[in-house]
Amino acid sequence: MSITATYRLQLRGDCFTLADAAAVADYLDDLGISHVYLSPILTATTGSTHGYDVTDVTRVSPALGGREALAALSREVRGRGMGLVVDLVPNHVGVANPRENAWWWDVLTHGRRSEYAEFFDIDWSDDNGAGGRLALPVLGSDADLESLTVDRSGPEPLLAFYEHRFPITPGTDTAEPTAVHDAQSYRLVPWDSGLIGYRRFFAVSELAGIRQEDPRVFEASHRELRSWVADELIDGVRIDHPDGLSDPAEYLDRLRGVIGADRWLVIEKILGHTEPLDDHLPIAGTTGYDALAEVGGVFVDASGAPALTALSASRTGDRGDAPWIHEHETAIKRDIAGTILAPEVRRLVRAIRTETGTDCSDADLRDAVVDVVAAMPVYRSDYSPLAGLAKRVIGNVLRREPHWSDALSALGAALIAGGEAATRFQQVCGAVMAKSVEDCLFYRTARLVSLQEVGGNPANVGVSPAEFHLAAAERAARWPRAMTTLSTHDTKRGEDVRARIGILSQVPDLWAECVDQWERIAPSPDPVTGLFLWQNLFGVWPVDGRAATEVPDFRDRVHAYAEKAVREAGTRTSWHDVNEDFERDLHSWLDTVIHGTVGKALGSLCTQLAPHAWSDSLGQKLLQLCGPGIPDVYQGTELWEDSLVDPDNRRPVDYGIRRSLLAGLGTPPVDATGAAKMHIVSAALRLRRERPDSFVGGTYTPVFASGTAAEHLIGFARGRQGSAPDVVALATRHTVGLEQRGWGDTTVPLPDGTWTDLLTSQTYTGSGVVTSTLFARYPVALLVL
Repeated sequence: MSITATYRLQLRGDCFTLADAAAVADYLDDLGISHVYLSPILTATTGSTHGYDVTDVTRVSPALGGREALAALSREVRGRGMGLVVDLVPNHVGVANPRENAWWWDVLTHGRRSEYAEFFDIDWSDDNGAGGRLALPVLGSDADLESLTVDRSGPEPLLAFYEHRFPITPGTDTAEPTAVHDAQSYRLVPWDSGLIGYRRFFAVSELAGIRQEDPRVFEASHRELRSWVADELIDGVRIDHPDGLSDPAEYLDRLRGVIGADRWLVIEKILGHTEPLDDHLPIAGTTGYDALAEVGGVFVDASGAPALTALSASRTGDRGDAPWIHEHETAIKRDIAGTILAPEVRRLVRAIRTETGTDCSDADLRDAVVDVVAAMPVYRSDYSPLAGLAKRVIGNVLRREPHWSDALSALGAALIAGGEAATRFQQVCGAVMAKSVEDCLFYRTARLVSLQEVGGNPANVGVSPAEFHLAAAERAARWPRAMTTLSTHDTKRGEDVRARIGILSQVPDLWAECVDQWERIAPSPDPVTGLFLWQNLFGVWPVDGRAATEVPDFRDRVHAYAEKAVREAGTRTSWHDVNEDFERDLHSWLDTVIHGTVGKALGSLCTQLAPHAWSDSLGQKLLQLCGPGIPDVYQGTELWEDSLVDPDNRRPVDYGIRRSLLAGLGTPPVDATGAAKMHIVSAALRLRRERPDSFVGGTYTPVFASGTAAEHLIGFARGRQGSAPDVVALATRHTVGLEQRGWGDTTVPLPDGTWTDLLTSQTYTGSGVVTSTLFARYPVALLVL
């Protein structure tokens, strides 16, 4: 079946299983979806709410319903002419509870003699800091070794540390617990010791990297996928974090051989700001963060940048512009590489020394490598379009730090050799980028937080229509089946929250005045934290007629988000060094805002600007759904939604409400009910399904208005290759200024014929349709011949 649009479902054993997915298939069919897109379905850590911590790659999760439930879901969607896409996690497995992962448990039991010892990327070297044993960072301190006991309650004795259990190699349970520990192939070490015996997913010690470059690992970890393909259960695959693998391109080539030439394959590849996607890869494209930045950015008003910059500078001392972003990104990357990812860097440095025999000092080699990693502008530099990038980065570092000549020469030689060091360099670059930028920098800067998104570039405020159209046209020509998205399980804020925050670019002076007033009444505990959270509060504050105190889970969600944000920022508190006094002040401040006069003022501003936020939400949704690529609708986003970062964006969705609204759609108002969004989503999705050739691989032609308010329109025409366009999607932008000035004499040229707006049933003919008439009901229009 032809893929025209996906709908992402977050499966959870406690509230939304494969059977639940089958139960909403009819609703998704009515909505207009062609393919149901599932979060990971292999067996994960007990209680996992996301599924990316797979513990058993050989079976569908029993908590989700098992293989039979997957087959039943496949039958259900295929019976409706729909397809199924699965999310695969090839880079790592969950090891939080070692007993749940048979491979990992066997390695802990038998060490290097385990048949799975080479399945993991383990550092067994004698100079690994753990005496050649596998270091497991689970202790609070070295003194905790005295707390070890031997648990003899089961069929086999286990080494116990509070709730943790570890295997004991047969024949070594002959002494007191610390001596038993010393006889194992692993060594329990403090979490902050800097000793990690294996490659991790970024800095998450509960996720251990596996070696897909080993054919045995690939076959074992893809055996279940092969069976899904053989039994025709699935129609596409999404690959999680391929940049963590030793050779993503080689892996994807092998994967393509498993799933066949025709199944849809997209990868979670986060591109640098100017990085092209490697068109040598056997994929349909990325999972859409590049499209998210473009579609959302065209609604942000670049003229607001100076005032927002001034506000950030005056309140926090940081401008948040391009020079500031670059300087702080580099500094944070150096810090991350020298702290939480120091074990990975040390292992890389040892590999360079081993392969090159360099005699430069350890300090110089480490510092030079860290500087190059910090200067790398992409996740990894070994994709085809990036040929020469590593050379340029190393050259720039050498010109700045000539005393590192020998060390940089050694790094260059190791990259040329293409061995272990070259592989580890690329993996370290990606881990440092992710932990420094998305998981740290984006919580430390606050000029306009809606731009601080995965794959985003907060240094640039706004995307011009020219940039938007050029990017869309390139996607139509080069990547017509790439996924596009506005919300995912990894986005820092949901699409409607970002849209509302983006409105601040249109009213920066008003926003600065409000923040100044609110800070005088309810001073935030820290300037950057304050400016950051004021915007997020503005993005999620209820505008449905209820006070924030009347929304059942609002307070708890906001407090949880704020706590995560300040710990990720790591400036006043952190996950590993909690500043209880600061966090107490933070929570007290939030309660003062929520329950006090400032909350009422904030709510008033949100209500005042809500129509503009709704306009941008509808506009970006229509452009995404009708634009080039395969649009994904993240669960629940067919209505207004107020999600923040995970786990908030994985909350259960009420499909009963959505069924009722979809069944009763007529010509709903653009208001807080979200019915207008549902109306637009269903109209666009059904149109894509009815006319797939006009969208997937179809033509793309920008549409420009004429007249005094021409810059307030963004739109395009789509059509089958070789034919005239038969679909036109139009949206209103920068509506605050438009409300003040009006459309005036602005018109939109339409191709010849009689055009019907699917949203209002109004018809239009002629080359110059008056925009004030076109947008009389909605701030968007979806026209068809």
